[in-house]
Amino acid sequence: MNNGQRIAIAAAAIVLAGCAATPAGPSDAEIVQELKASFAERGMAKLDRLDQTELQRACSAYAGKEMPKELREKLEKTALDAVSYPSDGKYLGDWREGERIAQSGRGQQFSDAPGTVSGGNCYACHQLDKAELAFGNIGPSLYNYGKLRGGPTEPIVKYTWGKVWNSHAFNACSQMPRYGDAGILTRQQMQDVMALLLDPNSPVTR
Repeated sequence: MNNGQRIAIAAAAIVLAGCAATPAGPSDAEIVQELKASFAERGMAKLDRLDQTELQRACSAYAGKEMPKELREKLEKTALDAVSYPSDGKYLGDWREGERIAQSGRGQQFSDAPGTVSGGNCYACHQLDKAELAFGNIGPSLYNYGKLRGGPTEPIVKYTWGKVWNSHAFNACSQMPRYGDAGILTRQQMQDVMALLLDPNSPVTR
């Protein structure tokens, strides 16, 4: 063995020793504790929003890689089974109120006083009305949502309600807020947003 080979082996041994001595990263519990220590409750922003659900923990664990099909389907089924549909069968409210809700980003923020009525802030991610000057593109355009799906038929109405209630029921790691499941919108607000999407007189559909 020549000197060059000896040096290479020694260098590799040093690297391996350094890797073995490197401490393990922080645990999930330690990360949550550090996050909570870094924030202070203010207004409507409470520390409990840092506590993840089982589904959120799974999505964090598989961030950047594909979640196993069996696990994804299990999480989606659990979310779908928990959707609360209107007991009286009334899904559509007033689309005019739905438009106001879609444009409002108030509520759930540290700058909002307790009791502030939340909006949906839908335009932050979607296009709904052709007349709207600005909208986000994180989510797909919802313009003509009802018309493209054949109108407010029972399957489309139930699907749409479930999607707005808890989007994870159809896409386990969806970025869309859980408007009903998380209590962001009231049941009446949900009905009004549904009307914005599906009422034939709504600017989304016309």
